[in-house]
Amino acid sequence: MSAEGEELAGWARMLADGTRATVCLALLDGRAWTATELAKLAKVSRPTISEHLNLLVGGGLLTEIRQGRHRYVKLAGPDTAELIEGLAALAPRRTQVANSLSAVSKRDAFARARTCYDHLAGKLGVALADAMTERGLIDWSDGIALTPEGQAWLENLGVKVEVRRGRPPLRSCLDVTERRPHLAGAVGAALCSHALQEGWVSHIPGGRALKVNGAVQAFGLSSGV
Repeated sequence: MSAEGEELAGWARMLADGTRATVCLALLDGRAWTATELAKLAKVSRPTISEHLNLLVGGGLLTEIRQGRHRYVKLAGPDTAELIEGLAALAPRRTQVANSLSAVSKRDAFARARTCYDHLAGKLGVALADAMTERGLIDWSDGIALTPEGQAWLENLGVKVEVRRGRPPLRSCLDVTERRPHLAGAVGAALCSHALQEGWVSHIPGGRALKVNGAVQAFGLSSGV
């Protein structure tokens, strides 16, 4: 086996564990979590979750934040988040039977609209990508890129795109529930931030799901959400 192959296999082994995969999926909300919170979520002991977190931090999937005696972890960055979401989207889907009204509502809200790290996902995210494509605001002919019309549209809306070194302006991210692309990258993050600031979407406590208050329509685009 080549050195590159060994490195890739070692990296893949970090996610080949149910507890570590659960941790990475939870951190797709973009927040920093404590070990205690993650232990409760994964239903494991504090020492066990610490072992898993140390492995993920050491492997570069997570970063650690220290505040006094408190330790927080979060995903290493947007590229890591998009990778986790993409892998989850490619995994075989199992039919989940919701056995209560609350479970049905939670499942439907997650599928309708949510955050994927710092961009919009679910039916809302995919609908936004579709609407922008139909309007000629993004071009898929050579990867994915904003058109001049798309750049002007963002400026007219007052959407401020924060350009960061190492992050592409626009990237597609395979949606875990829709199995179609939503928008990531700096533009995807700016659209999500703008929608939250304007109140077009709002966080539903307890997870990544968002309440839709007319987001795509507020962007001036049509939507089936």
